[in-house]
Amino acid sequence: MEPVQIAQRLKEKFPSDVVGMAEYRSQASVTVKRDNIVDIARWLHDEPDLSLDLLRDLCGVDYADSRDVRFAVVYQMYSVKHNHLLRVYAQVPADDPQIDTVTPVWEGANWHERECYDMFGITFKGHPDLRRILLPEDWEGHPLRKDYPAEGPEKEWAGYQALLEKSERLKEFEWNR
Repeated sequence: MEPVQIAQRLKEKFPSDVVGMAEYRSQASVTVKRDNIVDIARWLHDEPDLSLDLLRDLCGVDYADSRDVRFAVVYQMYSVKHNHLLRVYAQVPADDPQIDTVTPVWEGANWHERECYDMFGITFKGHPDLRRILLPEDWEGHPLRKDYPAEGPEKEWAGYQALLEKSERLKEFEWNR
């Protein structure tokens, strides 16, 4: 089945949730409201002739001031059985940056959602272990947001000085061996 056909079926099944559809170079993207993302994901996963059983990627996008809805969570889905794919963008507003977790549908979403939370500050409601995955727990801010300072707050981070001291001790240790 062609990606555009999958997108059309999704629109027919969830007409009030689909905000937009796009096609580019034989790839289809569907933009949806965030409210029913688990139902949408479950249907795409379980529908026998779609069987989008592999979540290839999940990431965040920050559109900053260029769109009405600031953030999106992007789901790249693939069917191993049927060899077709679909990209779904779920809109996430800046004033309430949260969306339901899709880990009940794809367990592999666990780490991807943690990364998205860490880098963009999007909270995944119902996630089994939502905590930072790339940065220390006491890190302030979310580095992939467009309003994050380009030079970063490294020298302001509470653990920065301790990390420098540890690094110096390791250098001394290596030279003394």
